[in-house]
Amino acid sequence: MAVHLDFDLHVDVDVRVVGHTPQFGPSRHSSCGRRGVDASCGFDLPHFVRRSTLRDWLPSLRLVATFPDLDSCSRVTSFPARFPGLFAAQSFHSFAFPSPAFDTLYRETHPRSRMQEETRVEWRQWGADAFDEARDRGVPVLLSLSTTWCVDCHEMDATTYADPNVAANVNDRFVPVRVDADRRPRVRERYAAGGFPSTVFLTPEGELLSTATALAPDGMRQVLDRVAENYAEKGDDAGRVPRALSGDLPPAGEVDAAIEEQLAGQLDEKFDERFAGWGQNAKFPLARTVEFALKRERDQALRTLDAIRDHLHDEVAGGFFRYAGRQDWGDVHHAKLLDTNATLLRAFAHAYVYTGEEAYREPAESTVKFLTDDLWAGVAVGGSVGPGEGAEYWRKSAEERANDRSPRTDLTAYAGGNALAADGLLAYHGYTDDERAREYADRVLDYLERDLLEHGSVVHFRERGRTGPRDVLSDVAAVVGAFTRAEQTLGYGADVASTVADHAIETLHEDGSFRDGPAEGPGLLDRPLRPLDGNAAMANALVDLAALTGEESYREVARETVGAFAGASHRVGVQVAEYGTAASRLVHDPLTVAVADDPGSDLHRAALRIADHEKVVVPDADESVAPDLDRGTARVLGVDDPASDPEALMERVARLE
Repeated sequence: MAVHLDFDLHVDVDVRVVGHTPQFGPSRHSSCGRRGVDASCGFDLPHFVRRSTLRDWLPSLRLVATFPDLDSCSRVTSFPARFPGLFAAQSFHSFAFPSPAFDTLYRETHPRSRMQEETRVEWRQWGADAFDEARDRGVPVLLSLSTTWCVDCHEMDATTYADPNVAANVNDRFVPVRVDADRRPRVRERYAAGGFPSTVFLTPEGELLSTATALAPDGMRQVLDRVAENYAEKGDDAGRVPRALSGDLPPAGEVDAAIEEQLAGQLDEKFDERFAGWGQNAKFPLARTVEFALKRERDQALRTLDAIRDHLHDEVAGGFFRYAGRQDWGDVHHAKLLDTNATLLRAFAHAYVYTGEEAYREPAESTVKFLTDDLWAGVAVGGSVGPGEGAEYWRKSAEERANDRSPRTDLTAYAGGNALAADGLLAYHGYTDDERAREYADRVLDYLERDLLEHGSVVHFRERGRTGPRDVLSDVAAVVGAFTRAEQTLGYGADVASTVADHAIETLHEDGSFRDGPAEGPGLLDRPLRPLDGNAAMANALVDLAALTGEESYREVARETVGAFAGASHRVGVQVAEYGTAASRLVHDPLTVAVADDPGSDLHRAALRIADHEKVVVPDADESVAPDLDRGTARVLGVDDPASDPEALMERVARLE
């Protein structure tokens, strides 16, 4: 089945439509309009939208007049699954369409909406109303944490929650609440049971009664009876608060070389000599751990990247799968998540700058293509591509996939994931001069600044008039990191990074470390949580920002933040190796290169290619960073005499080794 859509356009820049355009013939990329020109164009969409079908023209649209016959496609279940996300991107100043038809379309086809309507459970939204209802009725809350890319989540909806007896039991004896874990990361961090789906039972005050993951109907019936009986007997006294939310501060200590040394020792202790990677069970592509190892145990890092490339990389469409279920990197779980791909893009780019080997550049290049093609949502990058039909689908060629049902795709543009994508794209551009990576990083940064940043506050996402949570620490750290990377690579971004960092320091930094978000909200959201990974990422971003701006206060906050956990640093595992990176860059100043020349000059490009991914490059450096530095020269901080050409710059860097 194909759907024909007609558009009346007024465009500010050249517009290209991918597909068959009757006005201009069957050209794959047909120009529909030029700057300031009104034009009408139409095109036939295939059974489902794929890859860059709408990518090229969507960011350029300023007016979309009408969809004249939207009702005709309201029941086309494959095509519109990507359709709603395109409008969520908010690249439009105005658009009009029959609202009832669009709402029907959204309900019947959007993957997140379908997940809720597949069940017989009367789900409530996360919020105070649900907990108030539980309190009024004197029953527990059943919290179901799921994601659009989770196979077991859809399976549990189709079996357990679709079972009439289970659904009636849930509706009568509990207040059921469904939460998309990607959309509410602070709920996820407090309540997830180690995987998805998470089946969590709470008191009306949000305290834990019982947790489980996926449950079959029989198992669910037993758990429902047990939890209901326990709560009827003990009431709220049956609840408990996790230790991480007890209010106790982590043990503080000195920021010294022992932190890095301990984590470097963990690399050796946990490394799998036979199959690579760290650990003896499921293998996750720990990108930040790989980056920590690149400067300390490079062979381990490169062997791990080899395994990730050989087992988790999609050679057909690019990008990386989420993880492998076995020690030998077998039993691959085929969802492709934005965060995973953005961080691996950067890790492979870093490996390339150390080795110069195409074996690391090529997977990075194909991941750029995946992020800017299959996962591109118009003005930013979407959240995930689901596993589809599993391994059988992913073994097929591009031509075979084109004739098959596409996996579910969530095109929600999340702040943190997009910031990580911009960071990775710019790192790759800095090492290779790849213009596609630079162009799309620029688009993402523009989207973040225009739509998701408000006076330093970071909004997790916006979609169809809805606004996600604000100032999630992982979002904030990624945004500061992305704009400091932009400052180093493109010559702008430090002012945005400073605004976001200042707001976070003022609102989230308390008792020496950062909370995961504002101490407010239902359940246990008002209890402070201080995640080590988020604090480590924020500390690293602040170290960069201090070097770029000359503001030592950022470095002092970073030191205080790392020190807040130092008393327990001996218990930190390789999964949070970025904590060791942050400590190292505070004990020993990172390699800093001040370039008194324009971004993109030969001297600046040479500085970006220095084989030290923890360095800081300051383009267009002024007196605040590099006093007495002549225009057209660069100085490696710690080396007195400046360099005037790339060869001399490399020689100055070698003096520090």
